[in-house]
Amino acid sequence: MTPREDLAQRCETIERAYEFMLAYAAQGLSGDAGSQSGGELRELLSRAAGALSKVSDQYAALVDGEALHPRDKYAAFIDVIRRDAADSLAAIELVLAQRSISSQVVDNLNASIHVRALLTDLFLIDEILKTPTADSRHASNP
Repeated sequence: MTPREDLAQRCETIERAYEFMLAYAAQGLSGDAGSQSGGELRELLSRAAGALSKVSDQYAALVDGEALHPRDKYAAFIDVIRRDAADSLAAIELVLAQRSISSQVVDNLNASIHVRALLTDLFLIDEILKTPTADSRHASNP
């Protein structure tokens, strides 16, 4: 699997978990025990946590592998992704550590500035990588 394919798969996993969390939060459940959606929630959050663990490394591998420039601009944004992914991962792991996960807890996770920042980071870099310009690809480093 190429870094680009791995990255796309990681982003899809994270986005799928977020979309499910929106629906779960709207259910008004007091906990996840015994509910089918609760089991699915834990599974999707666990997958998202796994995807988050190396998402910034995959962006770095893609930038290096495709020699994207200016390298310092990509590197700076990879650092942003690394921080936002770590903060989001900490929040997701805290939620997963709970004996019971209510809709309200998930609603608060959805509203977390860390999760929202990460999603925005992923959307931004995804769009940039979809539409490379002559100036950003294979240019010589100034």
